[in-house]
Amino acid sequence: MSQHKFSLSYLNEDDRAYGLAGMMVALASLDAIDRVATVSIDTDGPMVEFSHAYYFAGSPSISPKSTWDNLVSNFHLTTSMVVGNILARSLVRLKEEAPEDIMKEVYNIVEEEGIATCALESDEVENLYNHALSRAMRLFRNPRVHPAIDEFARIISLRRSLSGREVLDELHLLQLL
Repeated sequence: MSQHKFSLSYLNEDDRAYGLAGMMVALASLDAIDRVATVSIDTDGPMVEFSHAYYFAGSPSISPKSTWDNLVSNFHLTTSMVVGNILARSLVRLKEEAPEDIMKEVYNIVEEEGIATCALESDEVENLYNHALSRAMRLFRNPRVHPAIDEFARIISLRRSLSGREVLDELHLLQLL
């Protein structure tokens, strides 16, 4: 391990920009940027504000299965975002593997949330997490995408806030989509 300290909390603004960039690249890889309303590096709360499509709560005219499927889909998106955040900060920014203890802590949080929010079994959460992790590893370990992620993190630091449409446009310009 290098002299860099890596934790779940952000070390500085640069670390925060890479985390947000990683979340957006992970969503883009799932063709889900349309779920983003705005992103902001300056907010005290969550850096991503989702569109109405993400928060769909269901209705009596929609089957419970459809509502549950949407809930699980959103859980998959947020899991992918968390993993993308960690991998962009470690593999792209610091050029090192994410520490095992951090990845274990992330998994524990994901498992707890999957059980509480979606009523998933532990093995279902594990399968979903492993799918998100393997997909993100292929993406963030690819050295050809690192310069584009570096540039996107720089854009986030300069612009501070972007709409979902602006995120989409920037990712297209950087040829990440």
